[in-house]
Amino acid sequence: MSRNKTPLRYPGGKQKLTPFIREIILSNGLDGGHYIEPYAGGAGVAMELLVSGDVEHVHLNDSSYHIYCFWSAILNFTEEFCNKISSCVLNIEEWLVQREILRNPENHTLIEVGFATFYLNRTNRSGVLGGGVIGGLSQNGKWKLDARFSKRDLIERIEVIASLKHAVSLYNKDAEIFFSNDVKSLPEKSLIYIDPPYFNKSNRLYLNHYKPGDHERIAGVVQEMERVKWIVSYDAVDEIMKYYSNRRSFVYDLQYNASRAYKGKEVFIFSDGVVVPRNSAISYINFALKRESKNLHFGVQ
Repeated sequence: MSRNKTPLRYPGGKQKLTPFIREIILSNGLDGGHYIEPYAGGAGVAMELLVSGDVEHVHLNDSSYHIYCFWSAILNFTEEFCNKISSCVLNIEEWLVQREILRNPENHTLIEVGFATFYLNRTNRSGVLGGGVIGGLSQNGKWKLDARFSKRDLIERIEVIASLKHAVSLYNKDAEIFFSNDVKSLPEKSLIYIDPPYFNKSNRLYLNHYKPGDHERIAGVVQEMERVKWIVSYDAVDEIMKYYSNRRSFVYDLQYNASRAYKGKEVFIFSDGVVVPRNSAISYINFALKRESKNLHFGVQ
């Protein structure tokens, strides 16, 4: 079985940070509780925590209809979806077919859109849905489009997740609406991990991305949530640091390979009620990021 539990590749995916998120959960007595990702994407951390039994229930929200279709399809039409993986052809002709489905979701079923999302996620460079195919259309690159498409492994991941569908709540809402409405019904024993699109360069990584004013507005909505504990991760640009200037945070250097290398500082921000395991924060982040992280420092902002 693969180390990763999620079937999706995602730009900026945070599954490597699961040990740190787990430490937050344990330090705050939230083990066995609910875990929420309002910007689920590949839901790498959520799947790790759910499969390992650290949390009882996960809530996945994504405003992207394509991503919602994928998660809904594997949870509710598991056998059909896995059959599509088994029988699919991995070549440019099929990639073009799936790209057309992705571009015209209104003409296709939920399963078809979900599978097209999955197909391009696994065959595009760095999993970017709007990016180019691995190896190029001529397939003369070092790697071909099937390089990240191990059918057996991906089916196994999906079957494990589907076996836990009773512990997954799925939403397709704008994150601001989710924060304002759905968070109110969450049990107190919950942790919300908020990982919005990057402030910089998100337009080339995600189908849905924010403008600067959206980031500022979301920061205000997030900080109005008082009943449940939350943490936020972001690229640590001046604007984001300003929006959350009254919250505790720590900054670390990080590099992602998303079509072209993304380098920059990232920040974790904590709600006032979160107990931050200071003694282990640096060690967990360093463990998770390995060679990708350096010059990490912890500070109270």
